[in-house]
Amino acid sequence: MYLLRLLSQLLDLLRDLIPNPVRLPIHWIGRALVRLGLMDAERARRATKLVWPRVITGLARMSKNAADVAMVGVAVGPAAIAGVGFAAPYWGLAFAIGSGFAAGTIALVSQRYGAESFDGASQAVRTSAFLVVVVTMPITVLFWFHSTALISLLTNDADSIAMGSAYLQIIGLGIPFAGLNLIGSRAFVGLDDASTPMMFRAGGAAANIGLNAVFIFALGMGVVGAALGTVFANVAVTLAFVLALIAGRFPGLGSFPVQVDPFGSYIDRETVFDIVRIGVPVMGRSLVWTIAEFPMLAIVDIFGQDTVAAYVIARRVWGLMNTPGWGFGLASSSLVGQELGTGKEDIAEQYGREIIRFAVAVYLLMAAIVFVLAEPVALLFTSDPSELSIPTTVALIRVACGAVVLQGISGAAAGPLDASGDTRWTFYSQLLGMFGVAIPLAYLGAAGFTISTIATISPIGLWGLYLAFFAEAGIPAIMNYYRFMTGRWKKVSRGFRPSPTSDDD
Repeated sequence: MYLLRLLSQLLDLLRDLIPNPVRLPIHWIGRALVRLGLMDAERARRATKLVWPRVITGLARMSKNAADVAMVGVAVGPAAIAGVGFAAPYWGLAFAIGSGFAAGTIALVSQRYGAESFDGASQAVRTSAFLVVVVTMPITVLFWFHSTALISLLTNDADSIAMGSAYLQIIGLGIPFAGLNLIGSRAFVGLDDASTPMMFRAGGAAANIGLNAVFIFALGMGVVGAALGTVFANVAVTLAFVLALIAGRFPGLGSFPVQVDPFGSYIDRETVFDIVRIGVPVMGRSLVWTIAEFPMLAIVDIFGQDTVAAYVIARRVWGLMNTPGWGFGLASSSLVGQELGTGKEDIAEQYGREIIRFAVAVYLLMAAIVFVLAEPVALLFTSDPSELSIPTTVALIRVACGAVVLQGISGAAAGPLDASGDTRWTFYSQLLGMFGVAIPLAYLGAAGFTISTIATISPIGLWGLYLAFFAEAGIPAIMNYYRFMTGRWKKVSRGFRPSPTSDDD
């Protein structure tokens, strides 16, 4: 125990001495907003504390996803990039389902933590974990037995089908663990602790990249190696979360305010109802984007394999740029939820409004940097520039830079809505943005439209994909922000708050 305390103190000292390249710019932007009178100093401090670990977690996870594409691209070529890209939306089902239950987790845990109802927080974690395992196991079975048929729905290219189906069959084994990781991560953020999930998930992502390097290059396993690295890393992270939550502490990280009894009830009727009521719209919101990837990739496939590879790369870069949104969205959910749990609705609204401003400032700076460096970024994904359409890739990355700022508004505005349980609005906004506008625009770019005998609209080429990026992010940004400004989410939250009396009395 003495050695563990000494190690913890040493880590704290190193954190103080070595500048944090993620925390510092977020901290500086927060201070600038405070000086401009756009943010309260204490709220900026608390938001920064929760945001930067989540950004590191997101960067690690999305870097892993980008590394999958880059490594198989270098080792195998564009067909492997396309294959992994076609498998990606199926893997995204894990996060769509997990994120729904995880939204219920963070809403219930943060409100109960704010009200000091620790038994209720523990119950929320157990019930969420049970639900996510029950729902994800059938998906794993489906992917194992029908991976080739599933990839064939998106493309006729034989090489892409072979690569994508091999990747999907193996990676499906990791889906239940990925869902459990989301539950564990959101539980800690709801407890005002974003550092612990950062340590676990960033460590898992680093291990994932290392395993990929061994499997893909040293053992020559190609896309199968990339999938195995992802599965093993997710299993390891799940074990870390389970041990930490059951023990109520973790070596080098200290103790936690909630300890989850693994032998307690997993099916509590009221908790199940609340998690499902909060989580299903969030799950639907995530599924909208995931399901939309299928027709979107099929449409992009009309442009040809080079454009598919360019689009997949641009989506990976978009994902990396969008990682601050995870931090701001979850920080807003946690801080707003804690204030709602104590009945302080006005302060909750102030947190929500100021975190949106904070997010926009960070996104603008980051998007500007990536816009300038778009070509060097594109070249990271290939060993032979002649194999990839670099101009198309660069153009799509730069369009993503503009659209991702709108995504920042959407994610930060969704945070208070998720914390309050008012999650239907964010589902509707994502549904309209993707299926109502983005996909039709992409199809207009690839094939054009024929409206009976009335009119024919010629294809507009890559402009369809450019506009689709902006529609995907812009519609939810407008709708989520509008809903936040109405204040109706505060009334919705009253139906999910714990009773004033702590169940620990």
